[in-house]
Amino acid sequence: MTWTDLHHRTEIVHTVLARATIDPNDPALFADIAELDTLFGGVDGLLRALANRWDNHLRVKLELAEIDGRTPMEAYLELAAEQPALRALLDARTTIGQTTRDRALVR
Repeated sequence: MTWTDLHHRTEIVHTVLARATIDPNDPALFADIAELDTLFGGVDGLLRALANRWDNHLRVKLELAEIDGRTPMEAYLELAAEQPALRALLDARTTIGQTTRDRALVR
């Protein structure tokens, strides 16, 4: 993957998150995005990348919460407040959304 591809992937993520801010359930959320298939392998690949992004951020929040004596739920809610579009988008796609949420609550 080239730097150009990496930057284009980032642009796609930002575009989808901006759209999700308006309506995470919009059927056109992934419409008209050039190179979505090429750079992510389609919508499922992009959703996996977004879920991975959430998981990485949540992992850090959980580690910090443990150090600070806060609960996993507090860490989860803090991240959800910081990244509402990402959380809403993942929640709208329950297969991915519940996987990350369930992992947070198990800890």
